[in-house]
Amino acid sequence: MGPIRTVDMHTGGEPLRIITEGIPLPDSLSLLEKRRYLRENADQYRRFLMFEPRGHRDMYGALLVPADHPEADFGVIFMHNEGYSTMCGHAVIALGRYAVDTGLVSACEGTTTLTIQCPCGPVTASVETPAGKSGRVSFESVPSFALKLDQFVNTDAYGPVELDIGYGGAFYGILDAASIGLDVTKTPVQDLIAAAGHLKEAINNEIDINHPEEEDLGFLYGIIFTDGRTGRDNSPSRNICIFADGQVDRSPTGSGVTARLAVMAAKRETKIGEPHVFESITGSLFNGKTLSKAVVGPYKGVKVEISGQAHYYGTAEFTMEENDPLSGGFLLR
Repeated sequence: MGPIRTVDMHTGGEPLRIITEGIPLPDSLSLLEKRRYLRENADQYRRFLMFEPRGHRDMYGALLVPADHPEADFGVIFMHNEGYSTMCGHAVIALGRYAVDTGLVSACEGTTTLTIQCPCGPVTASVETPAGKSGRVSFESVPSFALKLDQFVNTDAYGPVELDIGYGGAFYGILDAASIGLDVTKTPVQDLIAAAGHLKEAINNEIDINHPEEEDLGFLYGIIFTDGRTGRDNSPSRNICIFADGQVDRSPTGSGVTARLAVMAAKRETKIGEPHVFESITGSLFNGKTLSKAVVGPYKGVKVEISGQAHYYGTAEFTMEENDPLSGGFLLR
């Protein structure tokens, strides 16, 4: 394994390790095929970069690849502690800045628009570029929808639990934390992680998670705990997302907020263009609103706009010594 170079950023505290070079992939494959190839044939690169000692259990990565979609400027494959996700809003926000600052796209005065091919489809991002410098980023989601509303699942820990399942580029189970006796501001994080594990297991046991258009998108990615509020009137609503293998998002979660707004739209708890604010476990904020109606197979859905701010915190060149017994990566918890 040769040197792997990265640029590290965070969005609302959620890390993003942008992998710029060092991971070889077959050129002839589509983006989804490259994602599948990594998962089945070259997963050592994910473990090398996401796991200790170079990463940690909550590290998140984005591998830049050429786009095969005709409208996209470049493609990306997302990775984390468990595998490879289909959409990541905090990453898109960071990648918007990165693309402008590195010349992947040419900056325009005022606002620069680019399209990133994600595994769930092309996502258009708009980067504030006053005087050609990158700033706040917003993106327009893929068509999103509510898969299940007011659905009960049976858990050993909490008995029957009522929740919604929404898709925002990935599927999430969404519920008010208070409905199972938890508090999104006071309950210890480890207790939230444990609760999410119970709920994820129950959903996977009882509900078929299928995307109507792409088989690779059909799986439950995470659980979102809310404070039961809507985020209207500039009064932020907490959005704590626990995804993959107990990984806690430090940002409000772009794809998760998208899924939440899709559920809210299905329940008529928001209107087209109505602004909402969502707060993460670190106190960072994303703004969100539905832009238009959409249709995904048999589901009525919406397109959503999410905006936030990303920041740089370093660059790296990672290497492997042949005599290092821990070079492949490890996790302690």
